[in-house]
Amino acid sequence: MKKGLFLSLIAVVAVLASCSKSLPKPEEITVNPSPLEKRGSKVNAEITGTFPEKKFAKNGVLVVTPVLKFGGQELLGEPQTYVGEKVKENGKTVNYKKGGKYSQSCEFTYQPAMRKCELYLRFDAKIKNKEIKIPDLKVADGMVATSELAEAGDNKSVITPDKFQRVIQETTEADIKFLIQQSKLRSEETKSESVNSLKEAILSTKDNDRREINKLEVSGYASPDGSQSLNENLAKNRQNNAANFLKQDLKKNKMSVEIASNITAEDWDGFQKAMEQSNMQDKELVLRVLSMYSDPEEREAQIKNLSSVYGTIADEILPALRRSRLILTTDLIGKSDEEIKQLAKEDPSQLNVEELLYGATLFSDKQDKLACYKSAADQYNDYRAWNNMGQVYFSEGNIAEARRCFSKALDIEPNNADVNFNAGLAALADADLAKAEEYFGKAAGTKGNLKGAMGTMYTMKGDYKAAKNAYGETASNNAAVQQILNEDYAGARQTLDNVKEPNATTSYLKAIVAARTNDKDGVYSNLKDAIAKDSSYKARANEDIEFAKFAEDEEFKAIIK
Repeated sequence: MKKGLFLSLIAVVAVLASCSKSLPKPEEITVNPSPLEKRGSKVNAEITGTFPEKKFAKNGVLVVTPVLKFGGQELLGEPQTYVGEKVKENGKTVNYKKGGKYSQSCEFTYQPAMRKCELYLRFDAKIKNKEIKIPDLKVADGMVATSELAEAGDNKSVITPDKFQRVIQETTEADIKFLIQQSKLRSEETKSESVNSLKEAILSTKDNDRREINKLEVSGYASPDGSQSLNENLAKNRQNNAANFLKQDLKKNKMSVEIASNITAEDWDGFQKAMEQSNMQDKELVLRVLSMYSDPEEREAQIKNLSSVYGTIADEILPALRRSRLILTTDLIGKSDEEIKQLAKEDPSQLNVEELLYGATLFSDKQDKLACYKSAADQYNDYRAWNNMGQVYFSEGNIAEARRCFSKALDIEPNNADVNFNAGLAALADADLAKAEEYFGKAAGTKGNLKGAMGTMYTMKGDYKAAKNAYGETASNNAAVQQILNEDYAGARQTLDNVKEPNATTSYLKAIVAARTNDKDGVYSNLKDAIAKDSSYKARANEDIEFAKFAEDEEFKAIIK
């Protein structure tokens, strides 16, 4: 709302004229903006006027000081001195015959009490050594503080997720190796450490509600040497013999498990992997043969032709491929939601960090959530626990505790995008815009609405153009504040209609849009709704210059009474 306020200085002129026909007589003053406006943390105004011809005494001095009056307080701006042609003091000289222009800037640091204020000019005048008393002159009335409605809390802080899995799969593997062109089981192989470990893993699922066999698979393999038909029979027999061995063990332990079977007649994949991992001389030559030929017989023939390395292959590579592979997949069943909730309250030390972080999401009560996160932070000092604790405090409006928790999280993970985003919101809530910008600079990739938060920061800075670019299509109260300040009332109305969770501020902003577009019914209906949701808006509306034109309406008075 930027309107020039033109004020006739009749009172000033009368006083000055009574003293001398050659004293300064500014005729009118313009203040821009008028009413005054909070922009960022400052209130700035440009004051201009004119000194008429043949009025400013050649030996006169006029010191003009802006004075902002509010709530029984006064703040003085920087004074500006104007002097006549014969005066040797410092100041802007005003020509007696031609007159001149009066201009002055003033700046004040914003305080909420300034919403209801008046801007005055205070004059200290003298001709030679004779002082002239001139009363303060009001030049602007009221302040637009709508930018104050852009709040950090309009942006939602984010939690860093847990990695809790109800079911975790565990894989146990063992190989049973066979002699060349044989499928007979050897005791040294069936009693190996890896086979015993697999048998124990199978047995551990018996009568255990927390462990279940997901899959038991036995695969038979043959090395890629010899005929295709021979290798197929070998792979099949090796698979069958290994499977029967497991079935006997399962029967002995009175367990019934379905065994899946697979065969690989010529294990070229295993051969290539073993070659790649070996330190064999000329292995690159062998790998080149594999890449050049796809036919198994041609591959085998070409490799056997490499007499310099084939002996080593036969001794070191092929024996490991003559095998059966036993693969057990076990499901480890985690605690139920009810178990986690009970332990979180009664004995959180029995829960791991993922269970505690997940447990917090099971509670609707914020104190229960905080207790889970605190336990995770105390036991494991996990940055996610600190961040999520801060998120709860931030949602409650406890910015001091939120900031402390975010700081703890950043000590552990200084570059985490979500934590930096949350810390930036806390800095915004404290009006520490420089710190907020620093945090947001490290928040790329956050799950939070970084554009919206940046828009809020720019709005609070008073950079409404940058705020507009940052918000984009964001539909939030803060985005609407920026649109109102940019005088895009149609856009603000549409944005407010699309806010997902409208609150008292949403309605109050709708009332401001209605006031600026002369929609009286919209003003009253939205003000009633805002005050019904948050009674504090009654006092704000009473002193908000946005509603100045309705101040004397009986209906308006009744709403804010």
